[in-house]
Amino acid sequence: MKGGWFRVYTLAYLVFLYAPIALLPIFAFNNATTVAFPLEGFTAKWFAKLWEEPELHRALRNSLIIACSSSVLATTLGIFASRASTRYRFPGKAGLMGMIMLPLVLPEIILAVALLAVMLGIGMPLSLFTVILGHVLVCTPFSIAILSAAFQSLDQSLEEAAYDLGETPISAFRLIILPLVMPGIISSLLITFTISLDEFIMAFFLAGNENTLPVYIFGQFRFPQNVPVILALGTILVCLSIALLATAEYFRRRGIAKTGGKDTGGFL
Repeated sequence: MKGGWFRVYTLAYLVFLYAPIALLPIFAFNNATTVAFPLEGFTAKWFAKLWEEPELHRALRNSLIIACSSSVLATTLGIFASRASTRYRFPGKAGLMGMIMLPLVLPEIILAVALLAVMLGIGMPLSLFTVILGHVLVCTPFSIAILSAAFQSLDQSLEEAAYDLGETPISAFRLIILPLVMPGIISSLLITFTISLDEFIMAFFLAGNENTLPVYIFGQFRFPQNVPVILALGTILVCLSIALLATAEYFRRRGIAKTGGKDTGGFL
C-alpha cells in the first residue's frame, strides 16, 4: 500500500513539475494570441516572427556573450578551486570553500543588490561586463561541485608516477590530470553556460541599458499580443536547455567511467 501511495505522489509531482513545460509548445503552435483552450488551429507563424524582432536579436547576442564569458571564467576558477580542495591541505580550507560555495544557498536577489551597491559605490558603470561578474559569482559554485567530483575520482598514483618519470607539477597537470578531467570540464562549461543563459535576477539589476534574453522576455509579457512569440521562444530555449543538460550529463558519466570512479548521481 505504501508503494502505491509513493507512486501516486511521484506521478503527481512529475505532472506538477513538467505540465507547464509541456504546455509551452502546445500554445506556441496555436493560431491564437490568447493562451487558453480550446485551441484554434496549428501554425508556425509565431516562430517565424522571431526573425523579425531586432531587439530580440540584440538581447540574444548579449546573452550569448555573457554566457560564453561566464562559463569559461567560472570553469577556470572552478578548476583551480577544485584542484586545491581535493589535492592539498591548508589552514582555513573548509572556511574558504564554504565562502566560495555560499552563493548556492544565499538568495540571488541579495547577491544582486549587494553587487549593485558595490559597483555603484566604486563608480563602475553597469554593462555586460558587470553582468558577467555577477554570473561568474553564481556559476562558480556549480562548476566546483562538478569538477570536485572529477578530481576526487582520479587515481593519485598516476600523478606520482609522472613525478617519478621526471615531470614537473605543471607538466604532470597538463599531460596527465587535465586530459582525465576533461569530460568534467566540458560538463562544467555546458552547465554554467545554461545557468548563465537563463539567469534573470543578476541581469535585471546589473545590465544597465543593455538587454539580455531573460530580461527581454520579462519585458515582452507586458504586451498580450507578443505572448505567443515569447512562448515560441520559450519552446526553443527549453529544447536547447534539455540538449545542453543531456550533453553535460553524458560527459559527466564519461569522465567518471574514464577515471574508474563511482557514479553517485547526476543532473538527469
